[in-house]
Amino acid sequence: MSEKSTFALFFGNRGFFPASLHAGARKEMTATLKALGHKTIALDAALTRNGAIETPAEGQIYANFLRENQGKFDGVVLCLPNFGDETGAIAALADAGVPILIQAYPDEMTKMRPELRRDAFCGKFSVMDVFCQYGLKFTALKPHTVAPSSPAFAANIDYFDKLCRVVKAMRRMVVGAIGARTSAFKTVRIDELALQRHGITMETMDLSEVFARMRAVKMSDAAAKAKAKRLADYTCWDGVPKEAIEKIVALGVVLDGIVDELKLDALALRCWVEMQQQLHISPCVLLSEMNDRGLYAACEVDIGTAVTMRALGAASGVATTCLDWNNNYGDDENKCILFHCGPVPQSLMTAKGQVTDHLILANAVGKNCSHGCNTGRIAPNPISFGNLTTSEGKLKFYLGEGRFTKDRIPKDFFGCAGVAEIPRLQDILLEIGYGGHRHHTAVTPGHVIAPVREAFEKYLGYDVIVP
Repeated sequence: MSEKSTFALFFGNRGFFPASLHAGARKEMTATLKALGHKTIALDAALTRNGAIETPAEGQIYANFLRENQGKFDGVVLCLPNFGDETGAIAALADAGVPILIQAYPDEMTKMRPELRRDAFCGKFSVMDVFCQYGLKFTALKPHTVAPSSPAFAANIDYFDKLCRVVKAMRRMVVGAIGARTSAFKTVRIDELALQRHGITMETMDLSEVFARMRAVKMSDAAAKAKAKRLADYTCWDGVPKEAIEKIVALGVVLDGIVDELKLDALALRCWVEMQQQLHISPCVLLSEMNDRGLYAACEVDIGTAVTMRALGAASGVATTCLDWNNNYGDDENKCILFHCGPVPQSLMTAKGQVTDHLILANAVGKNCSHGCNTGRIAPNPISFGNLTTSEGKLKFYLGEGRFTKDRIPKDFFGCAGVAEIPRLQDILLEIGYGGHRHHTAVTPGHVIAPVREAFEKYLGYDVIVP
């Protein structure tokens, strides 16, 4: 989940400014990005004058270079060691197909003579202007000029990396709906064609097929043994019947097989009530473990949450989870309890979980008929959250930030939960409700909404509100 983006490097030049700056910029930019954990590719410096791009003909050489290396880079860093030429830049990058970050070198007050002055401050405006004229999307960050050696540049690259990872994750994404939507949960309905028009393919499989595959799994199989070992080490199983454990193991093997077969990036599972009635298990702990592996897994066939989880996880580089907007927290208007039965990744919890019976569904299916909930408490952390609904062929997201606190929840509160503190929570809840969004929210640690929002709106064409 945390693999950093690979960048294609572009160096812009304008002839009556000092071209001698390009060799140093190429060396510095490559070394700096490597130190920040990024791989880079760059056009052979011998192929153009000064190893940079100025004329449309040189721009075409660079465009061919990108075409030949398609799929090997996630974004372009457009570097202006001097003023740069906007005509060559648009010829080079018009069909780049990935996010573009425009970076301009700052002038130094002791190097303002004509043979040393960069004027990239002004050149950046010219490139931005022409890109706007051509409708080419780009990213520009503060400060307007920034040296690669500065902490501000490292912060900008971190932002751009998150943005690129979101764009890459959402394009040509495949999400699985495992089981039909529970009839009672019209809240999770989704427009499959709207998803497809935005490059997100939804694959489906009926629960009857899942159950049939489970019956074919033998505990002596290598896959079952490996899954049993992984789950035994993952959380605490004290008091869980052996039969339930074996069925959960079999279900885990089957779900892994489906993920591989359908090439899924995320899934949403029908988790009740057939599993409890027919198998006497709940799949929550499997979703928990999948989320810790970077396979985004949501409950209750909530495809919108699964899609949002992938976006947030791509930005944060760590695990995500699906939670209910569940309870008020006393009289505090900026706090609430976010909860779910047990799909929270172990890495987001305060301690190792405990697998239990589903104490809420037990009211309907009876006791000891729904083991599999990985219960515990969510660790304090800054968080980003959001979700997706579809309307009139559009993907409509809300995004927000807050934090999980150390506030206590009663010991008899079932499931895995945490107290979330979110500024202006009551206003946000109204906007979420009036916007027709679901009762779930996707959550990931860290504050990553700014790059996610830019990726969504600018590069992916989604509708976004930040209440």
